[in-house]
Amino acid sequence: MDELRVAAIASLTPLEDLDDDPFAVDTRGQHAMCARWAAEHGYVVARELVFYGLRPDHYGLWSDIDAGQVDLFVAANQRVLARALSSVEAFTAECERRGVRLETAGLAEPRYTSAMKAEVHRRLSMPTAGYDGT
Repeated sequence: MDELRVAAIASLTPLEDLDDDPFAVDTRGQHAMCARWAAEHGYVVARELVFYGLRPDHYGLWSDIDAGQVDLFVAANQRVLARALSSVEAFTAECERRGVRLETAGLAEPRYTSAMKAEVHRRLSMPTAGYDGT
């Protein structure tokens, strides 16, 4: 049987929110949680998506589904989904209408130390300087 292909949704949150909600800012951490969830279920992450307040009917959400490249969506948790989309309810309804599963990983968020926050800050504040996060 072929593996189910997952589109992992992360929320784009301003760097200014790092101290208050580091996980919401850490898109890499959100995608890692989705990847861990997918692996635990025998699925593979085919796409990593990053949005903020995207309309539930936006082409960017559905192009991979329509092309047959993705089978289901997963987000780290409801809070991430609520930031990524303008309406979780409308997105959920659209998923149901299209017959596409929507899951949340629901795993424990990491406890961010000051060093972890600094790493997220470096990664997100220096992309124009050629820093790739590694």
